Amino acid sequence: QVQLVESGGGLAQAGGSLRLSCAASGSILSMHVMGWYRQAPGKQRDLVAHITSGGSTNYADSVKGRFTISRDNAKNTLYLQMNSLKPEDTAVYFCNAVGQMRTRLGWTQDFTSWGQGAQVTVSS
Repeated sequence: QVQLVESGGGLAQAGGSLRLSCAASGSILSMHVMGWYRQAPGKQRDLVAHITSGGSTNYADSVKGRFTISRDNAKNTLYLQMNSLKPEDTAVYFCNAVGQMRTRLGWTQDFTSWGQGAQVTVSS
């Protein structure tokens, strides 16, 4: 089992900044892709950004130039630096990881894991 724990959400004013972190734990062999998604009330969960193990990144158009995704492979930790925040960024932000893990029996198994979510609220 791979667990993801987000931290760093909270309240910010428009134009402000917040930084999210996501720590992964478990018998992780590799995490090919890690990403951030967000879900506003009454809306579907959408991709914010993702990053590969090699460092390639992809961003939603709505956050390009304002948000930066990064990862520390040695610490199995994912980050999202959010600058120039807007009220429309208000949502629950979820961390996601896709990779391979070692099972209790020693097998290699693919996994997809989600964090519990972190609330980000931006006031105008």
